[in-house]
Amino acid sequence: MFRGTFQHTIDDKGRVSVPARFRAFLQAVNDERVVITNFRVEGYPCLDVYPYASWVRLEEKLQQKPQFDPGVLRFVTYYVASAHDCELDKQGRILLPPTLREYARLTREVVFASAIDKFRIWDLENWQKVHSAASEVTSQPELLSQLGV
Repeated sequence: MFRGTFQHTIDDKGRVSVPARFRAFLQAVNDERVVITNFRVEGYPCLDVYPYASWVRLEEKLQQKPQFDPGVLRFVTYYVASAHDCELDKQGRILLPPTLREYARLTREVVFASAIDKFRIWDLENWQKVHSAASEVTSQPELLSQLGV
């Protein structure tokens, strides 16, 4: 599982260091390959980053769905078609494809945020907006009871 939030900087070539804790998890599953794709939270774009094996499991689940179902088609068109395979280099960095950097509006400062079995990469400003909105919602007792916490 991925845990935590970390701020990093994208270099001029579009590379960014994956946080050491996230790299340790990838190394623990013996695979430093990831799959990166588009995502949105509350209307703000970010990137979902899956360990390769987790992505394969997602694809296997999708293959079991009705291939002509409109919802499945929309999801595959948006999420799967935008996916890129990436590999960590010897310095623990990933090269973020230009199309994904542009989609997520990634500038120099980015935030890596855990999302349980994957992590997300956010533009710092968008992360601050989404995190602030989430902090307001999570203080509501109904949500906490719904989650059982």
